[in-house]
Amino acid sequence: DQFDNLDKHTQWGIDFLEKYAKFVKERIEIEQNYAKQLRNLVKKYCPKRSPKDEEPRFTSCIAFFNILNELNDYAGQREVVAEEMGHRVYGELMRYSHDLKTERKMHLQEGRKAQQYLDMCWKQMDNSKKKFERECKEAEKAQQSYERLDNDTNATKADVEKAKQQLNLRTHMADENKNEYAAQLQNFNGEQHKHYYIVIPQIYKQLQEMDERRTIKLSECYKGFADSERKVIPIISKCLEGMILAAKSVDEHRDSQLVIDCFKSGFEPPGDFPFEDYSQNIYRTISDGTISTPKQEGMRIDSKTTVGKAKGKLWLFGKKPKGPALEDFSHLPPEQRRKKLQQRIDELNRELQKETDQKDALIKMKDVYEKNPQMGDPGSLQPKLTETMSNMDRLRMEIHKNEAWLSEVEGKVAARSDRRHSSDINHLVTQGRESPEGSYTDDANQEVRGPPQQHAHPNEFDDEFEDDDPLPAIGHCKAIYPFDGHNEGTLAMKEGEILYIIEEDKGDGWTRARRHNGEEGYVPTSYIDVTLEKNSKGA
Repeated sequence: DQFDNLDKHTQWGIDFLEKYAKFVKERIEIEQNYAKQLRNLVKKYCPKRSPKDEEPRFTSCIAFFNILNELNDYAGQREVVAEEMGHRVYGELMRYSHDLKTERKMHLQEGRKAQQYLDMCWKQMDNSKKKFERECKEAEKAQQSYERLDNDTNATKADVEKAKQQLNLRTHMADENKNEYAAQLQNFNGEQHKHYYIVIPQIYKQLQEMDERRTIKLSECYKGFADSERKVIPIISKCLEGMILAAKSVDEHRDSQLVIDCFKSGFEPPGDFPFEDYSQNIYRTISDGTISTPKQEGMRIDSKTTVGKAKGKLWLFGKKPKGPALEDFSHLPPEQRRKKLQQRIDELNRELQKETDQKDALIKMKDVYEKNPQMGDPGSLQPKLTETMSNMDRLRMEIHKNEAWLSEVEGKVAARSDRRHSSDINHLVTQGRESPEGSYTDDANQEVRGPPQQHAHPNEFDDEFEDDDPLPAIGHCKAIYPFDGHNEGTLAMKEGEILYIIEEDKGDGWTRARRHNGEEGYVPTSYIDVTLEKNSKGA
């Protein structure tokens, strides 16, 4: 008798199922947005593709990029969770909700039909009952009328007979209605018993089974909701372990060494500046000034301009020129030049290996064509083979040239440290030659061109006496490659040009040379073929 309440309860069950489905849908959207935001974050901080030289080399940077990769994988697992929930939980809930609504509607329609049929049987029984009641009342009236006429002496026999026939008719109709009422009553009682003991219990049982299946489905979806998360936990744990390993891979000492290797120039620290005594005129006597004053005065004036001129030429030894990069990287510091040359040699060797492999393949193919002319013409491979051989010769020449530059740099870097102590000693000897009064020896050539002073301060003393007699040539050289000489202090030259050598390379990659017209300047040592005189080093 609680059909309406069961109707409400089953509707509430379906509403609750759809409410949970909505919850799962919103959780899926959260997972998808979370994964999307994580991927955008990784994309934002992940470096773009860069040239090989600009790739990150520090362990801290590499570890961070590994963490970004692991985080990207973690975002992928969040997408897997969302996909699993959508397929296994939300999709299943929506399909089951649709089936549940259809089944509930069918059961409720059956219950309503059974109730309507019972109501119809009750109405038929009630109508037959009322009709029987009405006929009984009519029969009682007919009997009373007959008895009244029968006791009335004034009534005719015809009236009495008519009343008797009417009584018999009403009594017969009452008996028929009685029988119909009894049949309808018996039918209604049977249908009512069937309704409450068979039909409705069966419908309620079906509704109960439907509601229990709904509850079981919710339980399975709860479990699937958790399983979707639990399945990806091992992979997520690996992602987190990868982040921890990336953190452990950071090596501060290696990063520091990379910084040192990147910026190491190979230059020697600058030498001490000489003491410039401006008090010479105070202590100079009249007799001393008669002969040596002009030379000392000239030297004093030159010493003032020495610093400025030396600063202008510091780029030759310690600063990077602003001009274009040279083929032999002589514009770079020695250590960086050595690295660049080694990289170029490695690249050339790889190219040479490729050309060698290609040559071997062409030779094999040519042999096959010669043995089997139907497969191809051997002569068609000759132009390609010639081109490959030419490329190999060119690469070998390039490798030989760069190896010569590399050996030159490595030799000079090694010699630079050996020469450092002797330079310090020569610098002390130069200072020791100055007298307490600040006077110098009369021989200016010895002061300027002597080996100790050349090794100690080539930049300062080269220009200090540029107005004196030109330096003697200690040899000659031939330009192997052309040199623009657009920077200050350099000397331009053409390929094959002959120049005089007036100062050897001090280990910085530059040689001082002079043209026939007297123009002087520095040229790259690697660009010339030097021939020194036999006694030049002792001069």
